[in-house]
Parts: sequence; C-alpha cells; structure tokens
Amino acid sequence: MRPALVFSLLLSLLLTLDGVLFADGLVRRKGEDATLARLEAATSGLGLTDPAVATEARYTRHPAVSDAMAPFMDHPGAIEHFPTGTFWLPPPR
Repeated sequence: MRPALVFSLLLSLLLTLDGVLFADGLVRRKGEDATLARLEAATSGLGLTDPAVATEARYTRHPAVSDAMAPFMDHPGAIEHFPTGTFWLPPPR
C-alpha cells in the first residue's frame, strides 16, 4: 500500500471522527442550555449569586482567607473531607 493512500485513509478517518464528535457536542450543548436556564431561574428567584448548595469548598472563597494548598486537595484519590460530600451522588452520564 502506498504511503499516500495510508495517509489519506487516516486523514479521512480522523475527519469523520471529528465530525461525529462535533455533532455530539452540539446535541449535548442543547441539553446543558436547558439545565443552565433552570439553574438561572432558581438562583434569581432565591436571590443567590450562584447555584451553590454547600459552601465548604475552600478554593471558592476569597484568596485572602483560603489555604494556599486548597485547589490541590481535590483529586480522584482524595478522601472526602467534608460531610456534605456524602449526601449527593455523582451526576448521571
């Protein structure tokens, strides 16, 4: 097989994959826009600045009152430090 043919097949495969992923992103964005609209309605109705349910995330506070290592404490293998993390399941996929 000629190298130009291999390259063109690989390029067409990657372009097809790119198109499929782009279409999937557009479909998912429509669903997320509906969720965002509901969250905006809830936060404006309650007079909140954001849809935060718990205020235990230390890295979202003002930098003057948060820990220097706070952004690096949450990783996949981290132990849950706060009790509210046990009340909610991860979002459905």
